[in-house]
Amino acid sequence: MVSKTKTWAVAAMLVLALTGCQAMTGKTAGTNVDDAAITASVKSKLVADKIANLTRVDVDTNNGVVSLNGVVDSAQQKGRAEELTRRVDGVRGINNNLQISSR
Repeated sequence: MVSKTKTWAVAAMLVLALTGCQAMTGKTAGTNVDDAAITASVKSKLVADKIANLTRVDVDTNNGVVSLNGVVDSAQQKGRAEELTRRVDGVRGINNNLQISSR
């Protein structure tokens, strides 16, 4: 059986760790989790899309704002990436920084 003191100590350390996370990044642990979930969902949609080949798009999320970075082959792919990103729950904005290849 775990003592109350030990349980308290573990709980206090967890609170301090999460508070420290917020202090260093300016984001709460919940926001970090939300942003990670949004990033994963956007990336999943881009990779699974059969219309456009968007596997080389880098996705970053900060406070619900998704940044798309990388190079695509056409303006249609750039637009498609943004369209798919808008469909993800929790997306508050999009910075579409995708560059169109000049091949």
